[in-house]
Amino acid sequence: MKLQVGDFVIVKKFKASTRPSLRAKDIDPATHGDTYSYRIDKYWKVVEVGNDGRIEIETRRGKRHTIDTRNQDFRKANILDRFFHRDRFF
Repeated sequence: MKLQVGDFVIVKKFKASTRPSLRAKDIDPATHGDTYSYRIDKYWKVVEVGNDGRIEIETRRGKRHTIDTRNQDFRKANILDRFFHRDRFF
C-alpha cells in the first residue's frame, strides 16, 4: 500500500475495560465476566513516511505514533470512510 503525507488511515486499537465505549466493535467478555476486550477504530493522519516501511501518524490532539506498514491493523481511509466519519478526522 502506497501512503503519502496527508493521507488518512484507520487504525484498529485493541483495548480491555469493564465498560466498552459506544464505538467498540468485536466485543468479547472475559471468562468470568469482569472485563471485556474489544476493538476501537482510530482515525489518524500520516505525517511522515519512512524508507524502512514505517510511517508516523498523528492523532487529532497531536500525539504521534510510529507504526510498521506491514502491520495488518491499519488501512487507508477510502472516500466513504472520509464522508461518513468526517467528524473523526481533522
